[in-house]
Amino acid sequence: MKFGLLLYPGVEPIDLATVGVLSMASRVVPQIEYTTVAANAGAVPMSNGLRVMADLSFADAPDLDVVIVPGGPGWVRACEDKAMLDYLSHTAKRVRIVSVCTGAMILAAAGLLDGKSATTKVEIVPPEDPPLDILTSRYGDVETRHALIVDEGRIVTGGGVTLCIDTILYVIEREFGKHQANEVARIMEYRAAREANAARLPTFVGA
Repeated sequence: MKFGLLLYPGVEPIDLATVGVLSMASRVVPQIEYTTVAANAGAVPMSNGLRVMADLSFADAPDLDVVIVPGGPGWVRACEDKAMLDYLSHTAKRVRIVSVCTGAMILAAAGLLDGKSATTKVEIVPPEDPPLDILTSRYGDVETRHALIVDEGRIVTGGGVTLCIDTILYVIEREFGKHQANEVARIMEYRAAREANAARLPTFVGA
């Protein structure tokens, strides 16, 4: 199974932890592969100026099974990027889409969350507005939930920041089994954190 991390200017670097989880997971589940995708192959600036290489352009990434949409302050511009929204709308017809943190805002802008439940980042630094509240106010067709994960079948949305780790572990469990996900969490030394997050926030499974 091949995962693609979607990159765009202004991604929060902590959301690159999704690739870190997949890297560790490939030791337990060898069939896991991963790559990076952007509008154009090459360097993409993150929110702090770090530049990360996109392996593939939108046009060159037809063989993915899962596309991961990360968050970060760049989501505001990404929501107005027609090429990105078109890519997601088209891609969602044939692959699974997973958002982490404010990546859910981009899915909503692409119309992928209409009639569905979703979650996104909640905790902020005042006077910022919680992204979950923004999602609620901007997209009336989305049922927002303060949750760890919302699983709507082909679309999964995860909570904010480091909950990206829990979200990818959830996807691994869904695709490969609970034992494999637990083993990945163990070798990451993340079992206690995962259990604590699951105890404080719900997971909703819809379609």
